[in-house]
Amino acid sequence: MNLELTDEQAALRDTTRRFLAEKAPISGHVRELLDDPTGVDPSVWRGLADLGVTGLLVPEEHGGAEMTMVEAGVVAEELGAGLHPGPWLSTAVAAARTLTRLHGGDSAATILAGIADGTTIATVGFLDSPQVDDAVLRGEIAGVPDAAAADTLLVLAADRAGTGLFTVRTDSPGISVTPEPGIDQTRKRFRVGFDGASAHRLATAPPDAVAAIVDDVLIATAADALGAARAVMQLAVEYAKLRKQFGQVIGSFQAVQHLCVDMYETVELARSGVIHALWAADNAGAEERHLSALRAKAFAGRLASVGDTAIQVFGGIGYTWEHDAHLYLKRLLSWSGFLGGPDRYLTEVGARLAKRGRQ
Repeated sequence: MNLELTDEQAALRDTTRRFLAEKAPISGHVRELLDDPTGVDPSVWRGLADLGVTGLLVPEEHGGAEMTMVEAGVVAEELGAGLHPGPWLSTAVAAARTLTRLHGGDSAATILAGIADGTTIATVGFLDSPQVDDAVLRGEIAGVPDAAAADTLLVLAADRAGTGLFTVRTDSPGISVTPEPGIDQTRKRFRVGFDGASAHRLATAPPDAVAAIVDDVLIATAADALGAARAVMQLAVEYAKLRKQFGQVIGSFQAVQHLCVDMYETVELARSGVIHALWAADNAGAEERHLSALRAKAFAGRLASVGDTAIQVFGGIGYTWEHDAHLYLKRLLSWSGFLGGPDRYLTEVGARLAKRGRQ
């Protein structure tokens, strides 16, 4: 496992960072979409597709780049640093990895091609209560990301043949999409209801493949959170170098220095874990991949503390709506609560490590 980016990965990072700064800045793009139900600017989404980042994980035969989760993590970190509100994680990671891990045939190939060229926005609903009878969906799924922006919904649900992957158009009759308010306005989540919605079965979904998909999503979201933590830390450090009190820059005060060091330590510890998890998603066995995802998520509470610490450095200005610090804190808090809080992941990591020690 290489902890340093290759030249190609660094170029991907720089290109993505430059695009976001020019076409999707926080002030002129992100804030304008905070109250938008979709969180999508079509021109920006098209720009991401033209860069090739929507198709990073799509196989070459379907028009994608067929890269690894490490490259996806490079992009996710930059999107997190820019507080990007669009459905990239839902479409380019969750949907793409679901379709490739479950091998959905010709229908999946069509969706993957649309993801690669930017014409399809897809999201994944993991099994909650939906059931399927004769290719008709009934029930609800809570917390579906970007459902209002998506034209294609991938649903893991049970029918007579077991758990399968189904696809349904979000504009089909019998589907309702209701916003679920959350702390992070850059993350759009919805409750999706199915009342006799017609669906198409793409593939069987064995438990080990579903577990791998969940790990992929956790790992990519951890990379996004890493980017957000890195960005708000850098903002706070730069502020500490310039802001003066009592005739001195506040960065010269030991208390502020300790806060900055704490943030840096947390971000760099998270970075090593995220890099390993991204590598493990494609290269490690199921046990190591899952443990790396658990560790990334178990560290979520510490990573969220970076946003809180940064606001302490900013002082009163960090609490204002006009400052971006609170947006970063909310992004990190949403990561901390994503698919459950860190405590149960810490418990599972501890249990697995204890089991290893007894072997």
